[in-house]
Amino acid sequence: MLLGTGALSLGLHSCVQEGGPSLETQIVNSADEYFGRTPEELERIDKLNAEELFTAHELETITVLSEVILPPKPDVGGPLEARVPEFIEFMGKDVPSFQNTLLGGLLWLDKKSTDLFNAEFKSLSLDQQKQILDPIAFYDPDVPTRKRPFEIQWFSLMRNLTMTGYYTSEWGIKDLGYVGNTPNVWDGVPQDVLDQHGVAYDPEWIAKCIDQSTRGDIATWDEDGNLLT
Repeated sequence: MLLGTGALSLGLHSCVQEGGPSLETQIVNSADEYFGRTPEELERIDKLNAEELFTAHELETITVLSEVILPPKPDVGGPLEARVPEFIEFMGKDVPSFQNTLLGGLLWLDKKSTDLFNAEFKSLSLDQQKQILDPIAFYDPDVPTRKRPFEIQWFSLMRNLTMTGYYTSEWGIKDLGYVGNTPNVWDGVPQDVLDQHGVAYDPEWIAKCIDQSTRGDIATWDEDGNLLT
């Protein structure tokens, strides 16, 4: 995981152990994974990781649901590789106001599955799962969130957490093709824009400034401020 309080917090099982390194030392040693965490944040992460919000069955259901919401891709993985179920559980503990919606929605999901297909959601075929989810996947944007049916509110939250957990992970970022802050390549103002305004570049400056083969070279200037190379 790369971004977000919950996304960065998974996996730290013990902030302080008797006779072990201090919190400050752990922050330094774990900078690659938990960069910028304060001792107080590490203590909270440790506390939340020690708690359990979902049962094993509920986590299995979330696992199946997350892959229905966001099917995995062969080249970049999916919710399981990004540890989305763990992320959702952590966020449920980190934001207590999520809990009733998350837990109640899972109960609703299994009840709906049993009523329609006499089986739990995680055991249904993909087509059966979509028959349950499609009616609650879309909502009227003119209806305020709090006035929407509970199951729609729940699915919206679950979908948002799934997408957040995945697209703040290394797999999701790879899927987006995001490469971070990298130097761009500038080839000057487009010719049609220059023509529109009746201006043109000095050919000598074009030769010096718009040559991408020399983009790594450092420019040199004479004493009068004239560009040399």
